[in-house]
Amino acid sequence: MSDLLERYGRVAGEEVIDQLRQLAIPLKGLKVVHLNSTKEGGGVAEILHKLVPLMERLGLDVSWEVITGKPDFYQCTKGFHNALQGQQVSISDRLLKVYEDTNAQTAEELRSKLQDADVVFVHDPQPAPLLHFIEKRTGKWIWRCHIDLSRPYRPIWRYLKGWVTPYDASIFSLPAFARTLPHPQYLILPSIDPLAEKNVDLPKKEIKSVLDEYDLDPGRPIITQVSRFDRFKDPVGVIEAYRIAKKAIPLQLVLAGGGASDDPEGAAVLEEVERAADGDRDIHILELPADAHRTINALQRCSDIVIQKSTKEGFGLTVTEALWKRKPVVGGDTGGIRLQVINHYTGFLVRTPEGAALRIRYLLHDRRRLNEMGVRAHRFVRENFLLTRHLKEYLAVMLSAIIGKDDDRIEVWKWK
Repeated sequence: MSDLLERYGRVAGEEVIDQLRQLAIPLKGLKVVHLNSTKEGGGVAEILHKLVPLMERLGLDVSWEVITGKPDFYQCTKGFHNALQGQQVSISDRLLKVYEDTNAQTAEELRSKLQDADVVFVHDPQPAPLLHFIEKRTGKWIWRCHIDLSRPYRPIWRYLKGWVTPYDASIFSLPAFARTLPHPQYLILPSIDPLAEKNVDLPKKEIKSVLDEYDLDPGRPIITQVSRFDRFKDPVGVIEAYRIAKKAIPLQLVLAGGGASDDPEGAAVLEEVERAADGDRDIHILELPADAHRTINALQRCSDIVIQKSTKEGFGLTVTEALWKRKPVVGGDTGGIRLQVINHYTGFLVRTPEGAALRIRYLLHDRRRLNEMGVRAHRFVRENFLLTRHLKEYLAVMLSAIIGKDDDRIEVWKWK
C-alpha cells in the first residue's frame, strides 16, 4: 500500500482502503480522463485535486483536462448555471455559438486522448458538448452534474439535454437533481479530503496568527460563511441575520470567499456585499486567493458557528468542512445542505435571515448544546462524507460502465 493510501487508512480505517484496493483490481491500467472548466476555485476542482492522484495510486492511468474559453464562453456557462438552478435566463444565439465553438476547439486539441480513453468523466455543463465532437470514441462517457437540477429553467435544460442525452451514463449528487434521460443514472455524494490543508488539524499558534491578521477578537463570538461571492450563497442575507442576532449578542461576522476562474459575476456580488456591510467594523469581508486553504481552515476553526445560508446548493462542501472541524452549521434549507445539516443534531436548517439569527442566538446561549452538536458533526462526516467513500463509488461506477456480465475481469474481482 502506498504512503498516501496508508495516510487515508489512518483517518478512514484500514478496512476502507482494503475495499478500494479490491475494487481497483479489474481496473488496473484503465485510461480515465476527467474534464471540467477550472483547476482552481470551487468544489469540483477541490475534489479532483485529490481524487485523481488516489486513482493513480490504485493503478489507473488518469489525466485531468480543462476546457478554457474567452469571457463570452464563461458568460454563457454562468447563465447555464443560474438557469439550471431555477432562474429564468435568456442566452443569445451568439453566446450559444461561442459555447459550441469553444467545445469544438477543445475537442480538436484533446482528440487523441479522448478517443483512446476507456472512461471519460465530463463535469457540469461547460464541456458537455465535447462528446458530439469526438466521433470515433471507443470508451464510455459519463456526464457528472454537480449542480442543483431539481427545478431547472426548462428552455435552457432542453438545450443542454440535447448534448447530454448521448452519454453512456450520468451522475447526480441527489435523487431530486436527476432528470429523465435515456441512459443509466447514478447518485454520488461529494466529499472532503481529510488530509487537505483546508481540513487538517492546525496548531493554536497558526490559528491565532490568522485572528491577528484579520483583526478578529477571540473574546467575542465569531460566525463565518466561507463561499465564493455568488448570489445563490446569499451573503447579503447573512449580513441581515448577523445584524438581527447582534442586537442581543456582541457578534463578529466573517464573509470569506473569492471567485472561481469560470465565474464572471463574482466582482459584482462582492460590491453588493460591501454596500450591505456599510462600513461595519465587525463585518470582515475577505477576498481570498484560491490557494488560501490554511487560512480558510483557521477561520473555520476559530469560529463559534459556521453559516452557509445558500438559497440553492448542489451539495455545499464548506458545510462538510465545518462539520469535520466540529462546528455546528446554520445552513440554507436546500439541496445537499439538507443531507448534512440535521436539525438539532449537527446544526439547523433555515430559510430566512430571521430564522438564521434565531438559531445563532440559541446556540451561542447554550454552549453545552453547541459543543455536543460539534462532536456529532465530526462523527457524521467521518462516516459519510470523506474522499475515500467518494472514490469507492467512482470505482463502482466505472466497473458498472465497462465490465459486462461475461467479462473475464469480473471473475478476477470476485475471486480476489
